[in-house]
Amino acid sequence: MKLGTKIIHSGHTIDPYTKGLSVPIYQVSTFAQESVDHFGKYDYARSGNPTREALEETIAALENGSRGFAFASGMAAISSALLLFSAGDHLIVCEDVYGGTFRVLTSLFSRLGIEATFVDTTDLSNVRAALRPNTKALYLETPSNPLLKITDLHGAVQLAKEHGLLTLVDNTFMTPYLQRPLELGCDIVLHSGTKFLNGHSDVISGLAVVRDQELGNRLSFVQNAFGAVLGPQDSWLVLRGVKTLKVRMEESQRSAIAVAGWLAEQQRVREVFYPGLPDHPGAEVHARQSSGPGAVLSFKLESLELTRRVLEGLELAAFAVSLGGVESIISYPAKMSHAAMPPHEREARGVTDNLVRLSVGLEEAADLIADLDRVING
Repeated sequence: MKLGTKIIHSGHTIDPYTKGLSVPIYQVSTFAQESVDHFGKYDYARSGNPTREALEETIAALENGSRGFAFASGMAAISSALLLFSAGDHLIVCEDVYGGTFRVLTSLFSRLGIEATFVDTTDLSNVRAALRPNTKALYLETPSNPLLKITDLHGAVQLAKEHGLLTLVDNTFMTPYLQRPLELGCDIVLHSGTKFLNGHSDVISGLAVVRDQELGNRLSFVQNAFGAVLGPQDSWLVLRGVKTLKVRMEESQRSAIAVAGWLAEQQRVREVFYPGLPDHPGAEVHARQSSGPGAVLSFKLESLELTRRVLEGLELAAFAVSLGGVESIISYPAKMSHAAMPPHEREARGVTDNLVRLSVGLEEAADLIADLDRVING
């Protein structure tokens, strides 16, 4: 079964009780038990809910993992996965990681004695140089947020296996439709389900998928103990959104390719970051490990004045936090996704004040380009 079909027929297409073509919302916090000696499958909704379970099994199927988990937000999923580690453990993290991940590693998990070293993982020799005796995992984004840097996942996995490390990958930008890191040997895949998986800018959610059952048991314990679970109504909304993932990703990606190509030709645009452009330094690696460049791109403009004009002047792209909606969303990483990074850290990573990130939605590419042209060149 091809993935586009699997998205629709993931095992939770029909309600087994009523034969309805949608999993019901089990808006319930607890479940009656038959006897003291024999509890049913569900007892308390933090530990398990049928609607959440349907989403968890769906994302596990799409990522080809052994088990999936749904959390209250993308950061709840990331933080819960990081709770697999203990005081004294060391992680190697891609340097231009999402700002929320940087914040939780440097401000919270550092207080628990978990160390993180941030390196440019596009060159795996940097990863090897950062290894310590107490290194336990690699934490990667590819493409990274917001500079769309590409890490060779196959090479990273080989290095990790040499040293007995786990490999965690934030796959939010690509979704399982375009990239499946577990198939390349990675151990945990993470998603902000808020973004492309849900796709409608109407829910906050996070997802994690593990490759093997033993790791799944460990993360299941964290999910239940920590308790940052996704509610049944939000689970249902993400399940509904996933059904249109293929058509949304295909259309948004098609437009993103056109928009990125147009931006690359503009004199007032200093640099475009998008793995779908042939001159992107990671284009070849990305093409080997994914089936498309995705729908997110970033670019730098010639001045701060023009940057402000683009952010505030576009009519077809909402100036907002987040990405992956049916509508185009333009963001300002320095004050949005990476506001948690100190200015000198942002500058060192290339997250400058003239950088903007564009998540391309379902508008016509020609209309988006005309809107950009009006603001940039008008």
